[in-house]
Amino acid sequence: MSKRFLNGSEWAAMILVGAERLTRNVDRVNALNVFPVPDGDTGTNMNLTMSAGVAELKNKPSEEVGRAAEVLSKGLLMGARGNSGVILSQLFRGFARSISGQRELTVPLFANALQQGVDTAYKAVVKPVEGTILTVAREAARHGLTAARRTSDLAEWMIDVHSKALETLARTQEMLPILKQVGVVDSGGQGLVYIYEGFVEYLRTGDFTDTAIPQLDKNPALSVPETSVPQNNFAPAARQAGAANTAAQSKITTESIAFPYDMEFFIQRIASSAPFPESKFRQALERDGDSIILIEDENIVKVHVHSRRPGDVINQALTYGEITHIHILNMQEQHRELLAQQPARQADVQAGNQPTAQYEGPASGKPVVDYSLPGVVNLPSITASPESEPNPDVYEMASYGVVAVSVGEGNAELFSSLGVDIVLSGGQSMNPSTEDLLGAITSLSAHHIFVLPNNPNIIMAAKQAAELADRPVTVLPTRTLPQGMAAMLAFQESDTEASNVDRMTKAYERVVTGSVTQAVRDTEMDGLQIREGHFIGIKDKTIVASAPTLSEACQELLTSVLVSGTEILTVLTGDSADLELTEELEQWLSRKFPDVEVEVHAGGQPLYPYLFAVEP
Repeated sequence: MSKRFLNGSEWAAMILVGAERLTRNVDRVNALNVFPVPDGDTGTNMNLTMSAGVAELKNKPSEEVGRAAEVLSKGLLMGARGNSGVILSQLFRGFARSISGQRELTVPLFANALQQGVDTAYKAVVKPVEGTILTVAREAARHGLTAARRTSDLAEWMIDVHSKALETLARTQEMLPILKQVGVVDSGGQGLVYIYEGFVEYLRTGDFTDTAIPQLDKNPALSVPETSVPQNNFAPAARQAGAANTAAQSKITTESIAFPYDMEFFIQRIASSAPFPESKFRQALERDGDSIILIEDENIVKVHVHSRRPGDVINQALTYGEITHIHILNMQEQHRELLAQQPARQADVQAGNQPTAQYEGPASGKPVVDYSLPGVVNLPSITASPESEPNPDVYEMASYGVVAVSVGEGNAELFSSLGVDIVLSGGQSMNPSTEDLLGAITSLSAHHIFVLPNNPNIIMAAKQAAELADRPVTVLPTRTLPQGMAAMLAFQESDTEASNVDRMTKAYERVVTGSVTQAVRDTEMDGLQIREGHFIGIKDKTIVASAPTLSEACQELLTSVLVSGTEILTVLTGDSADLELTEELEQWLSRKFPDVEVEVHAGGQPLYPYLFAVEP
């Protein structure tokens, strides 16, 4: 049934179905949790957060969707637990602000609200990391804005958004080193996908004639089986780890949790006091903590931080107001308990017992300290023992990321083997757009990005993407695939940005590129008479050879580019290259230029049977 509008009650019903879908899959989400710490409670935290919001919705129903969203937002903020829960609350906080005052929700309003939710969540996180729930939410929202131009049907649109979220979730493993190391997708992103999955279910099957908030356990139409959600090719990859017998946390050591105390609390500000110095407080928390999220809402500041010294954090916060609702959890202890419980859980799985959504013991998220009464609290400084340092390879963003444009499967594999993080497909008549390049840049978990266009027609789009990016980007204007490969050979992960730029630029500028292709018409160029069907040899941008056969054209071109002092010749064979001809060329080269070292790789590029790279 087509649906173009949702009132407040219908929207609340959709939220409840999303929350129920998450509740049903809490253990699956927990089993994926290895970032930012392997504490196995992301599903629990997201579920507790959603439960708090749903409770508010039930207590304060409204027919106006803007008011209902405001109620949910307030409940989520006050009940938010953990990184994932706080981020989830911010997604819906921005959503609520976007539709404030609206009576009904349409596809365009929904799409804009998702995007504003993403913007709000990114602002709340001190150091956003790609490959997390933020990435999944951002890509789904961005896609939703585009999809909103194609349909006004809410179910059709939400299916599209959910599919994009699922696709992005599958790619988180390639964005975060720790996820790839353990072989899972991001747990927070998976939780958000489950919520969107519930939205799809309600919009496809909900009874819109009943404006009452549904009772999930009594309404069969809203408790549909999981398999009814439309799946796509990304679903198996995204769900595989969640169904695994072994929790992902077992692959991470307890000692790798550098900031073991997971802290959450509210600062109750005095209405007449000076503005909250958010930047100063962030800096103080960053001295010995991470996973910092600060949210200011009227006279309340929500604080989330992972720290080694919780007493210092509390004492610092007390200078800005009264502290309430303090939750402190020792994540090292939580991780040890998870490891201890693992054999029993594996035995249950082998016996055919399905895990429940219950979480027992301190690992359930029950805080070590839980002071819920307002007032002054003065905790002594507590230092983690043993005090461990962060593992930058696992938990921090990489110094550099590299995006390269290539064409041909073999050439893409070569770039990957040289250290390129993302290889975009593109070449003549198939250039990637600015959006494609920007998407690749923003998907990398790195402080600085290098882009190798490897085609003159892509350089401008790459520079435009760099201007739009949310981090420093250096576009090295490589014009050919061999130039890009030479630049990557000169790249050094441990060196400075300036040194890398200097060395990579000198490397690709030394390369002479030769290419052979077939003429499509008669013409005269660079003093050569060219016939349709003949093969032409191009040295960089100048045509230097034209011959009726491919072999002749290659030999004329190579004679032009192989000057005295050449040491290395790299040959990239295209998809139309002939194996016998390639062997003949190698034999000819060994006779004609015996001092030149020849390397042949199957590049697979179209249009150009052979690409040659000459390095002095």
